[in-house]
Amino acid sequence: MLRYALRRIPSGLLILALASVVIFVLLRATGGDPAAVKAGTDANPATIAAIRVALGLDQSLPVQYVRWLTGLFTGNLGNSLVTDAPIASLIGNGLQATFLLTLAASLLAVGMGLVLGIAIAVSSGAGRSVLDGLASLMLAVPTYVSGVLLILVLSVTLNLLPVGGYRPLLQDPVIAVQYLAMPALCLALPAAGVLARFLATAMRQVMDEDFVRTGMAKGLSPGRLLLRHILPNALPPVFTVLGIQVGQMLGGAIVVEAIFAWPGIGGVLANATLARDYYLIQDLLLIAVAVFIVLQVVTDLAHAALDSRVRLEQPPA
Repeated sequence: MLRYALRRIPSGLLILALASVVIFVLLRATGGDPAAVKAGTDANPATIAAIRVALGLDQSLPVQYVRWLTGLFTGNLGNSLVTDAPIASLIGNGLQATFLLTLAASLLAVGMGLVLGIAIAVSSGAGRSVLDGLASLMLAVPTYVSGVLLILVLSVTLNLLPVGGYRPLLQDPVIAVQYLAMPALCLALPAAGVLARFLATAMRQVMDEDFVRTGMAKGLSPGRLLLRHILPNALPPVFTVLGIQVGQMLGGAIVVEAIFAWPGIGGVLANATLARDYYLIQDLLLIAVAVFIVLQVVTDLAHAALDSRVRLEQPPA
């Protein structure tokens, strides 16, 4: 297992390094002057020039790139060009809300995906068609559509949950869960549909294996056969899909946060983009890539822990 991890981690670090270069170059290729953004529209050229020196923009691009990475490694991210607030504080507050939303959505997606996937795999005839259609509908409906429908049904019609907003979980857990329920469900629905379909397909493949037929011939109960043999052998590939879905939920959280007025990292990125807050944008983009890479590595390690064939597979020569 350690050898497998040592093979996976360097590739993730290499991708992160390449991503940092691409983000740094592309943001500077878009045009615009961070010093002019910080100085404001009424600043004179002398003021802008002084700000350029203070920000280190008068230095070469390689030097600026090294300074950026040094700040990331040391935790000194600097201040926002627009609000002058510490970038670390802005990102930390946004990540806290987005992490809570994504965690809740991931738990809902796993729970719904497991139940629906097992139901699809063990059903037949019209029942399977209905459940398959439900999974396809969950996958096909965009979050901005399902979000509006959830608000109309659960908030406007039934008056069960607040339309939008945010409450810290530790401050008042009961109220916080009410604010969290709809955005988490909206974000979880497409991922649950994907997990259900992949799990059902994997379970059907396992059901055709010889050891399953042998267990049935020996008189094992369907429940024991399902929970002890079929499901554990069908889960490993689903873990890989889960890692991808969690990464996509982090990206899709931007839309969901906008619909439900959730103060997550999506709103921070949207505001930074509109204000052309270059330093905040490049930090947010690199953090997003880093989170996605970490999720992929953790997912691959979990897959390898469940399936020895993965970790024992030799890398190509």
